[in-house]
Amino acid sequence: MPFELGVDQGCRKFKDGVWAEKKMLITADKQYHYQKALSDIAGNDIESHSNKFDIAIKKVRNWLVNEADAENVGAQRIIGKYADFQEWYFEKHRAAGATDRDIRQYPTKEFLGGMVDWKVAGEPASFD
Repeated sequence: MPFELGVDQGCRKFKDGVWAEKKMLITADKQYHYQKALSDIAGNDIESHSNKFDIAIKKVRNWLVNEADAENVGAQRIIGKYADFQEWYFEKHRAAGATDRDIRQYPTKEFLGGMVDWKVAGEPASFD
């Protein structure tokens, strides 16, 4: 994360136009924990989530609604859909012979592909 964030910060500081208006949501597991490695982002609001997915979802949802004019959907609805996806995804992969530990270690690209598959399937609550 430090490299990508540094590139974004540089674009915001040294480029004109849309780059100067770039908005970022920076999250961390603990408030002020980032300062050990990233002192250059002092002055930015850092949203802490305590490694709790529901808090992270709420922080991201609020930022998207406020900064990106995203649809104003309640955080609990998003959390419920995420729970439905997780149940479907894990059931699907267990049926293919994976353990829960295996599934948690799948690459992000595979996980995101699973989200697309779930949407295409109509957001089912379980895997049949």
